[in-house]
Amino acid sequence: MREIVERLLRIEAEQEKRRSGDALAAYNTGEKKHEKQLAFHRCRKRNRWVFGGNRTGKTECGAAECVWLALGTHPYRKNRPDAVGWVVSLSAQVQRDVAQKKILRYLRRDRIEEIVMTSGRKDFPENGVIDFIRVKNAFGGISVIGFKSCDQGREKFQGTSLDFVWFDEEPPREIYEECRMRVLDRQGDIFGTMTPLKGLTFVYDEIYLNRRKDPEVWYEFMEWSDNPYLPAEETELLGRCLDERELQSRRYGRFSASEGLVYPEFDERVHVIEPFPVPAEWQDNISIDPGLNNPLSAHWYAVDYDDNVYAVYEHFAAGRDIDYHASEIRRISDMLGWKRDAKGRVCALIDSAAKQHTLSGVKSVCELFYERDILVNPDVDKDLFAGIARVKSYLNTRNGLPNLYIFSGCVNLIRELKGYFWGSGDSPRKTDDHALDELRYYLMSRPRKLPPEPEKTAVQRDKEKKWRKLVAARRGGVD
Repeated sequence: MREIVERLLRIEAEQEKRRSGDALAAYNTGEKKHEKQLAFHRCRKRNRWVFGGNRTGKTECGAAECVWLALGTHPYRKNRPDAVGWVVSLSAQVQRDVAQKKILRYLRRDRIEEIVMTSGRKDFPENGVIDFIRVKNAFGGISVIGFKSCDQGREKFQGTSLDFVWFDEEPPREIYEECRMRVLDRQGDIFGTMTPLKGLTFVYDEIYLNRRKDPEVWYEFMEWSDNPYLPAEETELLGRCLDERELQSRRYGRFSASEGLVYPEFDERVHVIEPFPVPAEWQDNISIDPGLNNPLSAHWYAVDYDDNVYAVYEHFAAGRDIDYHASEIRRISDMLGWKRDAKGRVCALIDSAAKQHTLSGVKSVCELFYERDILVNPDVDKDLFAGIARVKSYLNTRNGLPNLYIFSGCVNLIRELKGYFWGSGDSPRKTDDHALDELRYYLMSRPRKLPPEPEKTAVQRDKEKKWRKLVAARRGGVD
């Protein structure tokens, strides 16, 4: 028995010794865990991106993901035998200094069957440029991690079927599209880790705004404070070296344009929530920004007992007539069990421009809605800058919580909040703002709930009591 115990202890000691030199085994397993790295690894979507500042840990999770997939030991995804994947860097030099270095750190030497070099010696791969690595996987076969650089051109990315592609920093669009074709037949994964320094590129449209509404797209932002291993004194030093625009990209990983976002306060992870049954007493109003050739946007808004506003449903369509829009507003209101007035009409706010008669019609948009049982109120406050300030006040977090929440089905309102930029002349760009306009009308139409007054002290209550007695005495003629 003693010999068995001693043998088990020796095995355990040997395993611990091996783990101490196994960066992948130690990855995110200590007391400090990088929660956003774990969220990336746990996500089952097939097109995942991490937008992170420098030193946020984004490259670490990309490298760990590659090695797990190649080894067939991924803890959160279905593993594949003999997986083939690419690591795509901007150049061969960047590959050597960044992504390749991280892969070699997480890939134990005893799991490497062969390294083929583009340049340099394979017995010192860290100092050269790797072409591909053959990896012994958990299924008894061989996986391959290939290395590519964007400066090779699109032609070098053709012809191969892949299980995964990792983009270390943002690739050119044509290479991204080519790599999407490479994973198509194997239903493989694409993932990217990048600092968005190039402004509003195709990644901003395709991934962050997700204009195509691809259900497989997922992203996460990482900033310095998300990395539990980054010393506070280093973040302070880095912050002092950057201007505001650089800080947005290099600290927070945010996209930026020269004009800047109108609503940088908006955070999809904070303000967007999954739908839930809204109590009838929370129902407040509908707000409409009319458009026939341009999109008509309408949202149903509710308010809870703490004065938090919820955008619970949206109707957003272009190129349809007033009959269609009125029918949809009534249908959605019926579906939601939305309140109506004493005559059974749906009530809503609408842009005051809807009162105007056009040259092509004898009736205004308001009148057309009235005839279709939509009682619209055009008396809205359209002050642009006051309205923007009001929206910002609802988006701002107090004690970590905002006063505005948006149900995830309101995709056009979410998209516009993410892509609304200042233009020339200190005004926002007048594009993609239909949902934002009616959001402003709604928020400007309602008074803000004042915070409760602080409870009075005993001294204050005593003073008020004496003052009331004095006033009463004077009224009674007593001096």
